[in-house]
Amino acid sequence: MMKLLLLFTGLFLFGKNDASAKEAQQKDFALLNDSTIEEVAVNPREGFKNLFETSTAATGINVKLNPQAISFVQDYMQRHSSFLNKMKVWGRPYFDMMNTLLKQHGLPTELKYLSVIESDLQSDAVSWAGAVGPWQLMPGTARNLGLRVDRSIDERTNFYKSTHAAARYLTDLYGLYGDWLLVIAAYNCGPGNVNNAIRRSGSRNFWRLQYYLPEESRNHVKKFIATHYIMEGTGGVTTLTKEETQDALFAAPLAGKGESDEKNITTLNISGKYSAIVIAQNLGMNITEFNRLNPGLDRVLSASDSYDLRLPNDKMLIFQAKKPQILEQSIMLMLSSGIN
Repeated sequence: MMKLLLLFTGLFLFGKNDASAKEAQQKDFALLNDSTIEEVAVNPREGFKNLFETSTAATGINVKLNPQAISFVQDYMQRHSSFLNKMKVWGRPYFDMMNTLLKQHGLPTELKYLSVIESDLQSDAVSWAGAVGPWQLMPGTARNLGLRVDRSIDERTNFYKSTHAAARYLTDLYGLYGDWLLVIAAYNCGPGNVNNAIRRSGSRNFWRLQYYLPEESRNHVKKFIATHYIMEGTGGVTTLTKEETQDALFAAPLAGKGESDEKNITTLNISGKYSAIVIAQNLGMNITEFNRLNPGLDRVLSASDSYDLRLPNDKMLIFQAKKPQILEQSIMLMLSSGIN
């Protein structure tokens, strides 16, 4: 029954990207009922088990931004950091509520950022295709997930109830794919499109199959990754493919034993409105590597007076030499972005 619910609800989300909802539903039925789909689908129980294993180990993950996402993420951060940093403040009550509900469903709390790119966290958001609410659910999808949608009441606009519904759908999608980037893609364009991309590309890795997806959907995934970086100062378990998560988990214990690596790291307490991306650019460092050493730098410095900056020895020498210049550029970036 769970799988039937998933297949049916996926039809309506597919309609977001197709002018003909009826034709889209027929395509999804054909794709999802194709016998080859059974070969690429993962066991829902195993997928859910993997979810908990990944979640409990998340603090040990060495998150690296996929090279194919770097330019998109950097551009997105520059254009949207101001708006999203303000949302951190006014949206906190909603985020706190979503954190609680997502935890109840056994889901990573970072999935709340999907509602940010879906609706800008607006309860009255309405798409041209008829998706409504912070999670942009189609009428049929919402009803199948237990929400009331009729002429008098539309529970898609209710933050609490729609978050519960979205969590059920995300759980179903993860049971099907076992990969959060594919889940985000399927949430946008429907399982039919994702399964078709898997079949045509011969891969279940988002970065290999992305160009077999609708452009809006592949950008949707990258927007989610970029939003995660802006809001958290780094990536997380939901910004990695299944393969990348497994590699990170395998590497994490080894990284902890690398005493020689720590000997090459210098720590310096800094104060001021420094920006992670400005520091990384001035030092010629990959932003992912910088964030690995300095998680949440932007967030911490916006809320407190100091931060223990960690850099490779050679990069620390450059930072100290260019410190005034880096601080000035950081402040200018914040002022141009409207960040306080």
